[in-house]
Amino acid sequence: MTKKIVSILFLLFHFISFSQNPNLSKKATVSILTCGRGNELYTTFGHTAIRIKDSINNLDVVYNYGAFDFRTENFYLKFVKGNLQYFINASSYEDFMFEYQSEKREVVEQTLTFSLVKKQELFDLLNASLFSEERSYTYKFIDKNCTSMTVDKINKIIGTELIQKVDDKSISYRELLYPYFENHFYYKLGINIIFGAKTDCKAEKLFLPVELMHSLDKAKFDEKPLVTKTETIVKGAELDSSFSFVNSIYFIITLLILIAITNKKPIFLTYLFIAGLFGLFISLVGFYSLHKEVLWNYNALLFNPLFLILPFLRSEWFRKITIVCLTMIVIYIVIMITKPHLWMMMPFIIANSYMLFKLLKKAK
Repeated sequence: MTKKIVSILFLLFHFISFSQNPNLSKKATVSILTCGRGNELYTTFGHTAIRIKDSINNLDVVYNYGAFDFRTENFYLKFVKGNLQYFINASSYEDFMFEYQSEKREVVEQTLTFSLVKKQELFDLLNASLFSEERSYTYKFIDKNCTSMTVDKINKIIGTELIQKVDDKSISYRELLYPYFENHFYYKLGINIIFGAKTDCKAEKLFLPVELMHSLDKAKFDEKPLVTKTETIVKGAELDSSFSFVNSIYFIITLLILIAITNKKPIFLTYLFIAGLFGLFISLVGFYSLHKEVLWNYNALLFNPLFLILPFLRSEWFRKITIVCLTMIVIYIVIMITKPHLWMMMPFIIANSYMLFKLLKKAK
């Protein structure tokens, strides 16, 4: 505890008194901490942080570009909008590790082979960010997050794009994210519905913590491996993988079957109206949000906003709009043939088509 307090006070003292950073000793080390996944949604993809340790100066600080404040005014609206501000913070190593140790989330440390000059440059750069406009940045799921910011800082002090993605670039972002939701069906369903065409592009950007860990292993600096030592500091516990009927696609299928077998027009129209509301949301959020991941969302062809007007149409117009909706579902199926989440959307495709056909038949 004393070492933790001394470490933070040491930094603050130098900033306040001398407006400059302390000089690191030859024993100083720079390492990247790759933190494993958790059960909460915001911990699904893990985390990346930078650790600078100097035993001579009693310094052991972790710089974290993934900090945000839940107390921010209109937090959720700003998150959806895409202008929520994340920021860098510095904490003692003990404080940073407490959460991961208590939750038994894996933490892997990779020590980097930097000269003392480069270590000092990175140390100065990170501390400058803490007390400047660079402290905050606008979070972007793929383009700007804790991992990409870490990569940018390291590449900046080296003066070249040293760290490059080495994992598979031929798969899409959507395919890349799939394994992260294995035990969270509704997270997976929600992400695949809300994300649009951009996530079907090839995953060429390095933005996930585990990808950075793999890239560091392959990187070389001055013709030597960039990573001198890799150590697992916290051995992660297995995430809950027990089967839950409610948290599975089988629960969705059961609900849709129950709705379908009622064969009641009011129930069908109520279901389609709710689906239309959701379709209206995913259509409008693409215009409202600055997140490119939600633009051009073809899922609106399945959860069609036109469903909203079906209960209020009569006769010929009802038949025409119903046929238009069925045609859009056919287009949606064509788009989805090569998509990895086709099987997940299939119950909705079948249910929506079935109800529209039934309503069309009754209209005749």
